[in-house]
Amino acid sequence: MSVSPPLSQGFGYGIVIGLGFAFAFGMILTTFVLRRYNYELQTSEMFSTAGRTVKSGLVASAVVSSWTWAATLLQSSAVAYNYGVSGPFWYASGATVQIILFATIAIELKRRAPNAHTFLEVIRARYGAVTHVVFMVFGLFTNILVTSMLLTGGSAVVTSLTGMPTAAACFLLPIGVVLYTMFGGIKATFLTDYAHTVVILIILLMFAFTAYATNDNLGSPGKVYDLLVEAAKRHPVEGNAGGSYLTMRSKEGAIFFVINIVGNFGTVFCDNGYYNKAIAASPVDALPGYIMGGLSWFAIPWLAATTMGLSALALESNPVFPGYPNRMAAADVSAGLVLPTAAVAMLGKGGAAAVLLLVFMAVTSAMSAELIAVSSIFTYDFYQTYMNPTASGKQLIYMSHAMVIAFAIAMAAWSTALHYIGISMGYLYLLMGVIISSAVLPATLTLMWSKQNWWAATLSPPLGFACSLIAWLVTAKKQGGALSVATTGANNPMLAGNVVALLSPLIFVPVFTYGFGPQNYDWLSMKAIRRGDDHDLAAAAHIDLELIPGEQRRAIEQEEEEQSKLLKASKIARWMTVFMTLALLILWPMPMYGSGYIFSKKFFTGWVVVGILWMFCSAVCVGLYPLWEGRNTSLRTFKSIFLDVTGKKKPSRAAMVTEGEGTDTPTEAVSEKLKE
Repeated sequence: MSVSPPLSQGFGYGIVIGLGFAFAFGMILTTFVLRRYNYELQTSEMFSTAGRTVKSGLVASAVVSSWTWAATLLQSSAVAYNYGVSGPFWYASGATVQIILFATIAIELKRRAPNAHTFLEVIRARYGAVTHVVFMVFGLFTNILVTSMLLTGGSAVVTSLTGMPTAAACFLLPIGVVLYTMFGGIKATFLTDYAHTVVILIILLMFAFTAYATNDNLGSPGKVYDLLVEAAKRHPVEGNAGGSYLTMRSKEGAIFFVINIVGNFGTVFCDNGYYNKAIAASPVDALPGYIMGGLSWFAIPWLAATTMGLSALALESNPVFPGYPNRMAAADVSAGLVLPTAAVAMLGKGGAAAVLLLVFMAVTSAMSAELIAVSSIFTYDFYQTYMNPTASGKQLIYMSHAMVIAFAIAMAAWSTALHYIGISMGYLYLLMGVIISSAVLPATLTLMWSKQNWWAATLSPPLGFACSLIAWLVTAKKQGGALSVATTGANNPMLAGNVVALLSPLIFVPVFTYGFGPQNYDWLSMKAIRRGDDHDLAAAAHIDLELIPGEQRRAIEQEEEEQSKLLKASKIARWMTVFMTLALLILWPMPMYGSGYIFSKKFFTGWVVVGILWMFCSAVCVGLYPLWEGRNTSLRTFKSIFLDVTGKKKPSRAAMVTEGEGTDTPTEAVSEKLKE
């Protein structure tokens, strides 16, 4: 970056603190409105599961938002800068497949354990306390790694653009998130996820149109293409076909692809945040929500990196580039500074402000999901399970709030420490699979395979973790000669550690399962997981618990109908998973990789146009569709607010029990209660 930051420190503090408090105030107001007009009391169940009634549009936007970390925008642009057009595609396809695969797990979770709050409760119901603790450790490792990446990447960008001290950014970024998460719970996370996603999509489309249509120095895909050809002549890419930035044949890019796939399996399948969203979705909406979310998310890193990473390469030889005539330092690239550097080169201070807003949205929305994930683990898997099995709803809510604050403070301090030891977001991104991916297969098989026994589930994750650490560090020592941040962060050691972590359970699980005898589990203990008891909170608020959305008792016929819908969705999810995985990982990229094709100008133009069109489709799916889906509830709520404010009609109980977004259809039992 340039020596002097393009924006003032005051601007940085204004965005980080001011916007944080604005979102917090907005969510406090929204929580009040939902309680007054939609009867949504903040019980422990509402806090962690949103009453299990969220519609597919909001689920999709929440998936997009929580999967759009700082790394999504910053790391994808860095790999585009390093490897050319292959980098954005490898990043996007290597991290979309997990979301689509997770749709299958989400459906199985709804089928097998309809009352679960976390995926760890399911592990305990099947295997008992020891296995539960093992997976709790891996789940918390995942949340710590993801939050570390959010804060190290986000603070690096804030510091580079405004000069704000990194430690201040690490501690101030979470403040607004903590406030709105505490007041609104996972429902607040869903609603702010929606707002954040819309802003992110608008800014990325603005960058794309600037680079490929209006910028004086770039202005068209053809001009960008010509500048990339010149850049490859000045500094050809080792391992790329013809040294070109315009080819999918990239040796280092392919290594990153494998690391990316493996690491992201860990951060989806071991992150309680994704299970939280699956649990909060209404049963019929989990599958379309995750499929729409995964496909909508694909366009974000693909177009963002194809725009910003390639624009940085194209503008490096231009005096508008910060740091001209030097190329970007490797440390800055790893820290995630390619995107802000390209934005400043294209749009000056306006670009810097847009990136600051973009990164703030990405960091805070994903961090909110992590806070809910960790608070629900401590509340339900630690506190209620081992310390206070008869905890009241009030005690559970208190514990949830306390853990949101404690985790935010701990992570701010930890991320500051990482900055001072020289561990960047890029390093953590490559490392995450080494640490957590050994738990992916045993966790998945807990819901998918009745034969996996206690030994396989309990011992595979720690043994796989030990093997991955050995593979990672031994490779680093052999290739680098000594262990340091630079040698352990190189691609080959990370590749070895990641692959061993994900694949070693393929050996351990069958060996332990058939060595000690298969379990032949009947799935019944998962259905015995109970919901939190919120009668005390309902009584204190003078509200009948049965009238709160998501709390109604359902008839046996309704539950049977729901199970049959879930079984049908499960079959669809498996076929969708196979098709999308083959399409994104093999059918689309591999012919271009194998042939070593170097893009022509026409092909590159088409590539960019497809990215922009895909982004517009994403905007419809996660921007407009949730509004359409919740139109009835929104109209009814605004009407109630207008009548209430003008004094014409106070909200009544009958008006509060609503259909639509975030609520259940009132049952006959509720209707009877309303007549009383």
